[in-house]
Amino acid sequence: MFALHVNKGKTIAGTISVRTDYAADPGKTRGGELVTGYECDPHTADIEFLLSKQQYLDITGRDQGRHNVLAYHIRQSFKPGEIAPEAANRLGRELALRFTRGRHAFIVATHIDKHHIHNHIIFNSVNIDCDGKFRDFKQSGRAVRRISDQICLENGLSIIENASPSHGHYGAPPGIDKEPTLRQRLEQAIDAALAEKPSGFDGFLKLMGAAGYEVKRGKHTSFKGSGSKGFIRPSSLGNDYTEDAIRERIADARTVPPKEKPAPALNPQTDNLLMQIQRCVKPKGSPGYDRWAAIFNLKQIAKTFSFLQENNLLDYDKLAEKAQQAKDGFNAASTRIKAIDVRLPEISSLQKHIGVYGKTKEIYAEYRKSGKSKKFYATHEHDIELNKAAKRAFDALGLEKLPSIKTLQTEYASLLSEKKALYGKYKEARQYMQDILTVQQNARELLGYSETEKPQQTERI
Repeated sequence: MFALHVNKGKTIAGTISVRTDYAADPGKTRGGELVTGYECDPHTADIEFLLSKQQYLDITGRDQGRHNVLAYHIRQSFKPGEIAPEAANRLGRELALRFTRGRHAFIVATHIDKHHIHNHIIFNSVNIDCDGKFRDFKQSGRAVRRISDQICLENGLSIIENASPSHGHYGAPPGIDKEPTLRQRLEQAIDAALAEKPSGFDGFLKLMGAAGYEVKRGKHTSFKGSGSKGFIRPSSLGNDYTEDAIRERIADARTVPPKEKPAPALNPQTDNLLMQIQRCVKPKGSPGYDRWAAIFNLKQIAKTFSFLQENNLLDYDKLAEKAQQAKDGFNAASTRIKAIDVRLPEISSLQKHIGVYGKTKEIYAEYRKSGKSKKFYATHEHDIELNKAAKRAFDALGLEKLPSIKTLQTEYASLLSEKKALYGKYKEARQYMQDILTVQQNARELLGYSETEKPQQTERI
């Protein structure tokens, strides 16, 4: 994610227009079909953004001059051949809504001109009410990536492992360096067109045309894409791409599993925990997906992945260690609070007995001097019994010397303050313990770890 400032030599309107025009380029968005907006019309987003800034200035009187941020630009990329353009646009909208919490107008433009489908999201820096602006924060780019990863996992899509800054062409996701061949691009375009469920073969050909392919009909149907010197017959791509096979796929009479390079076997010694979990998650349509989905909820596994990523728990042993520490910390806080809860009533009771003892000790001393006279007892029975009860309480506590009331008051106040501070930590420790134990259990079951937390021979699903 990056902020958009006024370009040198351009006006605010001109700067915004350049960005929105690039994002909504008809040649990249299937004639503008893949451009959607939230709280604005994609065709007039630049004007609406500009008007909102004027309203913001009128309401708040704040003018940041050359430091003024006009909008923010997010790029979101997907693995080639894994998602249809319409679905990519929908996920881009979900990403923007979650990140801005629905408080800022935005447009989502899905580009299909590269071998990987990617979104350009541009959201207004001024909020919808025009009384505040988006406040960029440290690690905001990381936050965007975390939300995007979670959305992809929830929808059974791949995410980037060990992501690093891209050095490829504009909009390329990290880790994608090699451009596909013309035949691979044609294969991906056919798969993407069929994923949109065309009504018939003619509808399929229209989608291919909209994707930038020239169609030639005759004895054999063939396609010519940008950069190609000649037409390519789809039948040359394999048995799943003949005209008859395509018609069968349109009619749902033939199923073609998603193409994916076989993932290397899990190696707990070299692969981090995120990579192991990611490789266990297969796209929808793979043979084991239904069995996997029956055990794990997609949103739950996305939360698991995010928790591991946010807490830098990339090794199972480290996760297990942190889980144990969480349990120990929670139990320690719980034990201490219980001890304080026992001691506080003791102090209150002791204060009461010391007070009573102080008031009645002289009467009890006189009672003893009288030789424990029955007449004296009858006159002072109440005070004498209170004194005896206080002494019994002192004996039960094993006290050789009575503490002062002031000392007890100080201890009581100190314990009460400690309990209050501990209780806040106790609630946090309890929540963290519940979260990390849930994550540990999910990771153990997903990766085939036994109860003794040693890797088992994991069946790939």
